[in-house]
Amino acid sequence: MISYASKPWLQHFTEEQRSLPDPPPSVLHSFRAAVARVPDRTALAYFDGRLSYREVDELSDGLANHLAGRGFAPGDRLAVMLQNIPQFVIALLGAWKAGGTVVPVNPMYKTHELTHILSDADVRAIVCSDRAWDGYVRQTVAGSPVRIALTTSDLDLQTRDDRRVLPEGRFQAAGAAGAAGAEAPHADDLLTAARVASGPAVPSSRPERDGIALISYTSGTTGAPKGAMNTHGNISYNADRQRCMLALPDGSVIFALAPLFHITGMVAQLSSAIANGATLALANRFEAGVVLEAFQEHRPAYTVGPATAFMALMARPEATREHFASFRYIYSGGAPLPPAVVEGFRERFGPYLRNGYGLTECTAPCASVPGDQEAPVDPASGTLSVGVPGPNTMVRIIDELGADVPFGTHGEIAVRGPIVIPGYWNRPVESAAALPGGELRTGDIGFMDEAGWLYVVDRKKDMINASGFKVWPREVEDVLYTHPSVREAAVVGIPDAYRGESVKAYVSLRPGRSAEAAELIAYCKERLAAYKYPREVEVLDELPKTTSGKILRRELKVRAG
Repeated sequence: MISYASKPWLQHFTEEQRSLPDPPPSVLHSFRAAVARVPDRTALAYFDGRLSYREVDELSDGLANHLAGRGFAPGDRLAVMLQNIPQFVIALLGAWKAGGTVVPVNPMYKTHELTHILSDADVRAIVCSDRAWDGYVRQTVAGSPVRIALTTSDLDLQTRDDRRVLPEGRFQAAGAAGAAGAEAPHADDLLTAARVASGPAVPSSRPERDGIALISYTSGTTGAPKGAMNTHGNISYNADRQRCMLALPDGSVIFALAPLFHITGMVAQLSSAIANGATLALANRFEAGVVLEAFQEHRPAYTVGPATAFMALMARPEATREHFASFRYIYSGGAPLPPAVVEGFRERFGPYLRNGYGLTECTAPCASVPGDQEAPVDPASGTLSVGVPGPNTMVRIIDELGADVPFGTHGEIAVRGPIVIPGYWNRPVESAAALPGGELRTGDIGFMDEAGWLYVVDRKKDMINASGFKVWPREVEDVLYTHPSVREAAVVGIPDAYRGESVKAYVSLRPGRSAEAAELIAYCKERLAAYKYPREVEVLDELPKTTSGKILRRELKVRAG
């Protein structure tokens, strides 16, 4: 008897966890509560620099005043195009205090990608690094809807008079003296502007739950990127859920391993830190050696990142158990987590990597492994469970007609609950297709067991059809990850005159290890059905990835021809 409606996953939670209190209407409400409760606690740590909750409050107030004074009105959009630096958080809070909506932008984007987002979201203001402004953003912004530009340095926090502060206005953006082209706006230095306009934010916004906090653009793998409208309530619910579920000790440090411009970093790190009144430790971009040093300096209790980040940390010969000794929880999200990586990480460093699953459209995690449990591995396929849905979240596995399929049967994952977005920005047709009746059709294929553990098999569009048989790339990748020489693996379908499609694998190798293509093919052949093992294997130095660490199969498919 199919009974997803009975929510079998609730057995994994205590009665207290099942009946979570209503979260605050927004993360800005949580931030103000933290300022009132622990004003002098470090809110942001960036290498040797520190900013307290009080200082972040004052700087974001000043930025809100600057924006309002420049004509930024409630409901306007501010694009934030920065790495993991304190100014990202100040810009986010400043925009929300001014009543605006934030559009997080990957700072690796170039002119074409940025132009689409600025136009599609009708962005009125932008924050970026001074180098990006001088390099191409100034020219890209000219002729766009943008009327306010703010730039900043990504240099380390500086020490002045024995107090840790952000860089002063001497790091003024080179573009501030005047922009090239009549239509390019004048660029102000973000921190200088925030200090000049100091004082309580006027107007001081108090966002409603259904107000749009973020317009988060999808990766655009099946067309032009769409702007998912994450509400203040969506974000606050997931951040507060993590606060209740993990119950980190007061004053803990959360390390921002995932980029803040990605929904995982935005919600599971930044917003979660604010909900906990915790310290958020930042380290700009991910560099494995720098991250290990930051772990030693800040002694974090919690972080979340893609599996590829943990593989990179495992590849560092200097990494030891001591680097990870302070962690209570380490979660992996944003990319598939092979079971071999979980075991290899635990054997070397001690902590157990807990899995999680979510999308931009469900505001980061909709399922995760509870903090006191370990994820089962499906005995038939070797797939590691991504966890169980949270309280107040409904996950179903459905067929092509939207009907429930039996437990253990593959189908599309569908999600409903307070974390699901109301739709895409100015895309009513796409919204109706992806969210019929408010239920998110994820496009991911998975299954659920009778205990409520969810398993993600693969993206629907990535299935390989070999002689009429379905091959899911992740199953082949998981086998490759068990080979002692393989560091990263990605599998794609390639044209085959006889089979229609056949399987090709791309791998990168662990430092100091070697493996020939024939050896890897034979290894898979011993462990997989005849139609599943790769007929070709190509070894690369590095596999292409997004900045959030997800391996780009689509680029490899193009490479394969």
